[in-house]
Amino acid sequence: MSPARLIDRTRSVLDHAIEVYRYTPHGTRLAATRDRLDQPLRVAVAGRVKAGKSTLLNALVGERLAPTDAGECTRIVTWYQDGHTYRVRARVGREERQLRFDREDGQLNINLDGLRAEDVDELRVTWPAQALRSVTLVDTPGIGSLSESAARRTWDLLVPDEEETPADAVLYLMRHLHVGDVEFLRAFHDSEVSQPSPVNAIGVLSRADEIAVGRLDSMASARRVATRLGEDPDVRRLVQSVVPVAGLLAETAVTLTEEEVGQLRRIADLPPRDAEELLLSADRFVGTRPELGLTEPERASLLARFGVFGVRLASTVLRRKVAGTATDLARELAERSGLNQLQDLLSSLFFERRDVLKCRSALLAVADVVRDFAGPGSEALAGEVEAVVSSAHPFNELRVLSGLRAGWVSGKAEVVAELERLIGGAGGATHQRLRLPPDADRGELTTAAADALSRWQRRAENPLTSYELAVAAQVAVRSCEGMLADLTEHRDVRTRH
Repeated sequence: MSPARLIDRTRSVLDHAIEVYRYTPHGTRLAATRDRLDQPLRVAVAGRVKAGKSTLLNALVGERLAPTDAGECTRIVTWYQDGHTYRVRARVGREERQLRFDREDGQLNINLDGLRAEDVDELRVTWPAQALRSVTLVDTPGIGSLSESAARRTWDLLVPDEEETPADAVLYLMRHLHVGDVEFLRAFHDSEVSQPSPVNAIGVLSRADEIAVGRLDSMASARRVATRLGEDPDVRRLVQSVVPVAGLLAETAVTLTEEEVGQLRRIADLPPRDAEELLLSADRFVGTRPELGLTEPERASLLARFGVFGVRLASTVLRRKVAGTATDLARELAERSGLNQLQDLLSSLFFERRDVLKCRSALLAVADVVRDFAGPGSEALAGEVEAVVSSAHPFNELRVLSGLRAGWVSGKAEVVAELERLIGGAGGATHQRLRLPPDADRGELTTAAADALSRWQRRAENPLTSYELAVAAQVAVRSCEGMLADLTEHRDVRTRH
């Protein structure tokens, strides 16, 4: 079943559900769920206190919208969505209020107008931004916060007791794997479509530059740590992948100014040994070498924006002439911060799968209502949900992927690795499923898909194949057939034209 067909069938189920529950409070809830099918994917950014959630969100948007200090707004669930106008609204119970805001040094400042943070249920920031056209980002208070009410808001949003979560997927930030992280991620996943379910979660090893105390090789060390985490069986059950990101550097890369580049050039012009001595510590950077021509406030601002690691890296890149302009430096820092890798993961694992994830959320919402509020017509509705879930191939792929991550489907390492790729575990594009380069031509793709189909057909039919792997192999066969059908269809279209 194609994603478009899945959307149509899910919409039909929701139409029926709205009719069944028309004269109950659940009808409005289901109508809102149907509207979500036409809206951008909703991705929540969650994690423990001081994990760098707001900083990473700013990097993903490309503007400094989310507050990164310990102010009141960081204790409120805040939605960032695209729109034609700039607007900030607060929801307090059933009432919505429009709030005043301003920009200072590029940072968005929201005036709560006398409201207490604990009284505000959520903030909604509408901001015309290219990055927000395909995704609505939800910034959440830190889990494990000293303020129990703030931490509870994240749990209530993403792990509600009754209604479904409004998030289709989650970016979970961690500095290391804490027992609280495992507890939260297990609770976030549901049991109706697959259990456990890592398909809608990506782990981010945040503040990655701090792992090696700000040395130039910090990100290399962080990548090794992220790889070990990503291969841990317990982590694989909870997230699709773990990627290291230096969040502060990523935010600064996408908001870099010409003035900052000019200041960094002064450091880059120092002899390498002098520059290294200057950057031994934050105190030394702020208080020594007055001949550098940077005031104390300017140095403090550079530290706040880049951190010691960022200043060291940016000045080194300029000194070695790897980048010469502000645009070049921004591009280089974004790459080295891990932001580009995260955006690629978001694209392949979330955005390319957005219709499947949205349908999954919608069907779970219907299943929740039917299970908890049975009535005339609800039994037939439950059958419709089950029919869509069981027959939709994208859901079957997600189910097998979860089984692989949970260890329910096992086999030789190379067999399991190929199976995971074929069903979209590393991305849904055909070249990713077949482990070919992005520029592979149609002939290469067709040959590889046909070979994979033959290989997995034999595995599915082999009496020595375990039952679990045989079932998974049938799903892989269907995935290969789908790729070949798409390749043939595109070839026929080109022939006609």
